[in-house]
Amino acid sequence: MNTFLDPAILFFVFGVFAGFAKSNLEIPSQISRFLSLYLLMALGLKGGFALNQSGITTEVSLALGIAIFLAVLVPLIAYFVLSRKLNKLDAAAIAATYGSISAVTFITATQTLDQNGIHYGGYMAAAMALMESPAIILAIVLANKARTSHSASTMPKTKIGKILHESFTDGGQILLLGSMLVGYLSGETGHKLMAPFSIDLFKGLLSFFLLDMGLQASRSFEQLNDTPKITVLYGLVAPLVHALIALVLAKVFSLGLGETILLMVLAASASYIAVPAVLRHALPEVKPALYMGMSLGVTFPLNILIGIPLYMELAKHFL
Repeated sequence: MNTFLDPAILFFVFGVFAGFAKSNLEIPSQISRFLSLYLLMALGLKGGFALNQSGITTEVSLALGIAIFLAVLVPLIAYFVLSRKLNKLDAAAIAATYGSISAVTFITATQTLDQNGIHYGGYMAAAMALMESPAIILAIVLANKARTSHSASTMPKTKIGKILHESFTDGGQILLLGSMLVGYLSGETGHKLMAPFSIDLFKGLLSFFLLDMGLQASRSFEQLNDTPKITVLYGLVAPLVHALIALVLAKVFSLGLGETILLMVLAASASYIAVPAVLRHALPEVKPALYMGMSLGVTFPLNILIGIPLYMELAKHFL
């Protein structure tokens, strides 16, 4: 119950309500972009400070390795399941969306863990960064293969090198990794200096951003009217399946409770910013409403309202 009464979650619910009520409440896109960049910068700093204290341990390496493995496994599962019901390009686009991650879902999960006094390694921000790109690359490979099998297709193959460049030079990705490096190099001194910025302001700005996300989620929900029913079902069921896979891997390799929960959240989330931006150019044959409606209209609110507390209880029970 405490999770649902968290101010950030309540602001998200309020945003959803305002959106469904057709309110003219709107957060300017420039402010929304600033909030997104602030959250990534603050999270990166926090991860860097924590990594400075812990160093590169076996647990750190294991967690990052599992994160990369999940970033490859999840899109393969998605493509295998969805390509049986959808055309292969649509399946590849959705696989990329669900194989990648939602930074805001992850950030909300870290706040929930903090609120519940559950320790986690700040290096998990690096796990989030590492899971951003593999699914995109894998989906482009699958899409190129699908185009090759349809000789009549007039669409050229997407160059992997270009996608790699876009993935690794994405503004949010670079800011997150750069902030981690700054936090790691500045250590405890940097932590004290940046605390008013990266800690004291964090909760309020996250709440404001989740208000905007609630508005966007309610409007994306309308896009689901034109999508196949199998995609909506996948958007509801897949997060739990992916989270359970992460839970099994974390248990096998004896990861800590906090790290396990965050891996579950990352595996269960779906991208609605970075991946759609790439797919618009890489897979122009696929309507953005398909994967955006699923990730932002179904999976994002599902994880924010139900998923995070559910994954937390499952991890507590099985670890």
